[in-house]
Amino acid sequence: MDEIRATRLAKVAQLQQLGWNPYAYRWQSTHHAAQLQEKFAELAPGESVDLPVAIAGRILARRVFGKLAFFTLQDETGVIQLYLEKQKIQEGMAAMHPQSFDLLKQLTDVGDILGVNGTIKRTEKGELSVYVDDYTILTKSLLPLPDKWHGLTDVAKRYRQRYVDLIVNPKTRETFRRRALITAAMRRYLETQGFIEIETPVLQSEAGGAEARPFITYHNTLDMPLYLRIATELHLKRLIVGGFEKVFELGRIFRNEGVSTRHNPEFTSVEVYQAYADYNDMMALTEALITTVTQEVLGTLQITYQEQTIDLTPPWRRVTMHEVVQAATGVDFRQFDTVTAAQTAAAQAGIAGVADCESIGHILNTAFEQTVEQTLIQPTFIIDYPVEISPLAKPHRSQPGLVERFELFVVGRETANSFSELTDPVEQRQRLEAQAAKKAAGDLEAHSVDEDFLTALEHGMPPTGGLGIGIDRLVMLLTDAASIRDAIAFPLLKPEKEE
Repeated sequence: MDEIRATRLAKVAQLQQLGWNPYAYRWQSTHHAAQLQEKFAELAPGESVDLPVAIAGRILARRVFGKLAFFTLQDETGVIQLYLEKQKIQEGMAAMHPQSFDLLKQLTDVGDILGVNGTIKRTEKGELSVYVDDYTILTKSLLPLPDKWHGLTDVAKRYRQRYVDLIVNPKTRETFRRRALITAAMRRYLETQGFIEIETPVLQSEAGGAEARPFITYHNTLDMPLYLRIATELHLKRLIVGGFEKVFELGRIFRNEGVSTRHNPEFTSVEVYQAYADYNDMMALTEALITTVTQEVLGTLQITYQEQTIDLTPPWRRVTMHEVVQAATGVDFRQFDTVTAAQTAAAQAGIAGVADCESIGHILNTAFEQTVEQTLIQPTFIIDYPVEISPLAKPHRSQPGLVERFELFVVGRETANSFSELTDPVEQRQRLEAQAAKKAAGDLEAHSVDEDFLTALEHGMPPTGGLGIGIDRLVMLLTDAASIRDAIAFPLLKPEKEE
């Protein structure tokens, strides 16, 4: 690698001696590769078109012969061949240097960024090409690209050097192009439904809105510790109190927890709050939002994920947590009055770790995670959660001990979470104080009482439905990505020497 870099640095010096800038300031293209491929798709072998074309991109391959060379040039949209003929180039660049063709052969490498002017022709072998009149070396690369036959196959290196991954793997570029289309379509749909996006603070004096361990930082001037937000929920609810009826925010969330194929400490979510709505309205919104985005971006609601066919056509299945756990384990946890009895039944059903569960609701959720979650391949709303694991949701209007909450599961993982939001400030204080007691007892995912949020609730919050969707997991689904790291352009990684 050092030898290759030294050789290329020598070429940089040669270009500079010629008076050519190996790091140009600007280039004006007339077309992209994909436009030319589409426009001249019907051009027959051997035919040419006298249309002036200017195009720029990275050299992916070079085939050099005596008086002829063929380069493969890649821009953002795709690839096209450059047809480089000695006589034509030296005539076109006579004022620059009489040996321009030879210099092209000697001083360019795979990885360089090149701009060319020329016309269009299709070779006798059928390859659409830019028939080059002149060229400009726009950027001289110092490091080589991965071998063209094997590509960038080291998974860790793909994440660490995403820029190389993007260069050599078209599927990676398509994933992030599609991600941009997904988030843009999501914003458009919400805006057409009357929602407005309002940004909320990333730095917060109290972490809240979820059970998660926060990142802690410090503000020097204010002399105070701060948390990176673990949710946008509590500030968006303050906006509902203030009189906005439909708000959302699509933004980054930070949670100081484990890394897996489903979790990254920094991720993106959209949270949506609608006044005078409940979790039934949010189910309808979730279906409409995801299906609209999927249809717009993919053109179909029948998608393939990891060789599984997923049908997103609504309506999606709706089933209570109690029902699916009973179907999977044979245990109806609604029958128990004591934690001990529920623990015994769960243990007999093969549920691990229930001895540490402090309530029947926690036992039910543990049973769900171990026996049901991974089986939910087609889109399914799991509804009516135990109150113990849902501190911000409104009590169920007809089922004591439960709350009006749903989570959407697709391909065995949670993709969305929603509540009929708790608007009773007295009950909300009781639940937050219970959370604070857990924090005082050492629970790193529990949080203190957010007094300002409670003050906001005491001013009166209308009935409200809230919804959160994990953007990264939705992108995974719609791009057939096996790991969340494939859906995030720059996932968090340990320094290379520590891996």
